[in-house]
Amino acid sequence: MADRTQHQLFIDGAAVDGAGERFVVVNPGTEAVVAEIAGASAAQVAAAIAGARRAFDSGVWSGLAATERAAVLRRLMAYLAGQRERLIEMVVQEGGCPVSSGTMVAQVQGPLQHGLDVIDFFLRLPEFEENPLPFAERITPRGGAVQSLRRYVPVGVVAAISAYNAPFYINVWKVLPALIAGNTVILRPSPLTPLSALIFGEAAEAAGLPPGVLNVIAEAGAEGAVTLSTHPDVDMVAFTGSSGVGRQLMAQAAPTMKRLQLELGGKSAQIYLPDSIPQAAAAAAMVCLSHAGQGCVLGTRIFVPEAEKAQAMAAMAAAMAKATPGDPADPATTMGPVISAAQRDRCQRFVDLAVEAGAKVVCGGKRPERPAKGFFFEPTILDTPDNKNPAAQEEIFGPVVSVIGYRDIDHAVEMANDSVYGLSGYVFGKDAKQAAAVAARLRTGTVNVNGGVFSAYASSGGWGASGIGRERGVEGLRVYQQIQVMNIQGA
Repeated sequence: MADRTQHQLFIDGAAVDGAGERFVVVNPGTEAVVAEIAGASAAQVAAAIAGARRAFDSGVWSGLAATERAAVLRRLMAYLAGQRERLIEMVVQEGGCPVSSGTMVAQVQGPLQHGLDVIDFFLRLPEFEENPLPFAERITPRGGAVQSLRRYVPVGVVAAISAYNAPFYINVWKVLPALIAGNTVILRPSPLTPLSALIFGEAAEAAGLPPGVLNVIAEAGAEGAVTLSTHPDVDMVAFTGSSGVGRQLMAQAAPTMKRLQLELGGKSAQIYLPDSIPQAAAAAAMVCLSHAGQGCVLGTRIFVPEAEKAQAMAAMAAAMAKATPGDPADPATTMGPVISAAQRDRCQRFVDLAVEAGAKVVCGGKRPERPAKGFFFEPTILDTPDNKNPAAQEEIFGPVVSVIGYRDIDHAVEMANDSVYGLSGYVFGKDAKQAAAVAARLRTGTVNVNGGVFSAYASSGGWGASGIGRERGVEGLRVYQQIQVMNIQGA
């Protein structure tokens, strides 16, 4: 078993020291160095790709029955479940998520269950499905029978490139579906949060995965990620991150026509119907206190009736006043940091741009005086005059929300749809039928009426600049499979 203190890479079945540039992992809540990592060299990235290619082409993994793959992956998940407290510590230290935050359920406990759920779910999906040929096409001119089948087969070598905001969760939702479908995987985490990916190497070793089936590399820069998205031996790239980087990956993957699954940025709307204004009091806190607003699906644009806007913003500000920033490891902390100084500066830049364009700061809007250390930004509510404001159009990825008034439902829907993004959306209303009707008009990959679902069985995915393909659910499994049509004629 690999030495847990060494933060080793996992390449072609072996734990190895990185031979590339060294880099440090910093606790964004304290600015203390959490770990020093020796990243992968170009040769090690190439070795990971070669190992994954060899393992896939040999059939040592894809050639197993799905039930056999499932048995190995259950052992992998059992190892990770045994490291639950360590995983929580990783998420706190490298990601800055407060240990007592409700978000921790999504960071660690939920993924541990989802990993098992996806294995069970996959085993219930058919390997073959019949194509609905009309009766006349099922008989050959000579009287023989015709059968046309869709067969689902693995894509091949998958490069999984994950983001920093929910690292363990995102890693689970790339590695487990890809592996249970029979693919081999190279996992490359964000340099900001590599620890909760490197643990997958330990889990692979403990579970007895064949060499090359799962490889885990970390790096200081992006050279390895570029190689993964351009190398001809990689068949698919699954990426979670910004829309800008997603566009670069698409261009890099185009010459080799790789399969893509991209979960990108969002600027989701929360629409509060006139009968649900009291619920709007929690709207800002839902964003800003959820891992400091670092969630692509969070509803950062809040739409309320114009006549109720002042009242709603006052209630939101009162709820936010209870936020307690501090060390993420302190159970009393309710407001964590953003991931880096650069991200904190981004929050400030967009607040300033919003004010220049006519918005007013209701609360927050700057770096807090305390704590002195850490990449904190105050939970911020912007009284935003319209949906054209920069803070309403661009993904900030921090604890900043825009509150915008609407004249009527048509106006609210029009503004909600006035975005290049289409990842998620929220509608709140006591009249569930009316709320659902409004939700159906939103151009977004997921829409939540009076609440959401956090399940391995329900997919999510973006439209427009928010991505391609879906994660979770049937679609999140099938994206890691190719369709082969088999047409069979009887004698």
